[in-house]
Amino acid sequence: MKMFNEECEGIYVKLKAFKTALPYTLPICIGFLFIGMSYGLLMQSKGFSLIYPVVMSCFIFAGSMEFVTVNLLMTAFNPLHAFVLTLMVNARHLFYGISMLDKFKNTGLKKPYLIYGMCDETFSINCTVDPPADVDRGWFMFFVTLLNQIYWVSGATLGALLGYLVHFNTKGIEFVMTALFVVMFVDQWEKNPDHRPAIIGIVCSLICLLIFGSSSFMLPSMGLILVSFMITRKKDVQKEAAK
Repeated sequence: MKMFNEECEGIYVKLKAFKTALPYTLPICIGFLFIGMSYGLLMQSKGFSLIYPVVMSCFIFAGSMEFVTVNLLMTAFNPLHAFVLTLMVNARHLFYGISMLDKFKNTGLKKPYLIYGMCDETFSINCTVDPPADVDRGWFMFFVTLLNQIYWVSGATLGALLGYLVHFNTKGIEFVMTALFVVMFVDQWEKNPDHRPAIIGIVCSLICLLIFGSSSFMLPSMGLILVSFMITRKKDVQKEAAK
């Protein structure tokens, strides 16, 4: 009887955490389904079978990197290039992880999945939302993470299925990735009053594009951007110390 009561209590705790997490993830659901479907359609238009977007969305689960991976899969295999590019694209997650160390304490077996499934949107919710006192924080963060991943995987799967079931001209759909980054750039430009990082990124990319060409400018430009940020940061620190 005691074991039965404990099981019922455990189910109640999880159900309450799920109900609390669900409303916070619904706005993300719309965006993830749309972008995920675009990704699935893109994979199908490039000749990949249904299994590719489904598996990649499950195990990579990094939207921007999944779009980049489409081109990586269609070029000569270069593991070092893929590793460095992935690190550059998703380097922000290093800082996400550091800021979540305290919040992930005492989450038990859920912790590995919370670390693995942390995307931008999940980080935003789990970092800023304090669930009610009677809701288990660990399970709340778990369901936020799980629901967001389900939305993304569902969108990618639906997009791939749509590409197989409905035949239409998908020419130009690869522009989705470009549009995604443009929207992110504009959003950051509007939210951040300091436009120096954006300007540095544009200038460094243009310089490397002219020097290395369109097929090889990505890594040099990222390296140059990183060095420029370090120099800018050092000057800012020196100015603050001089005040």
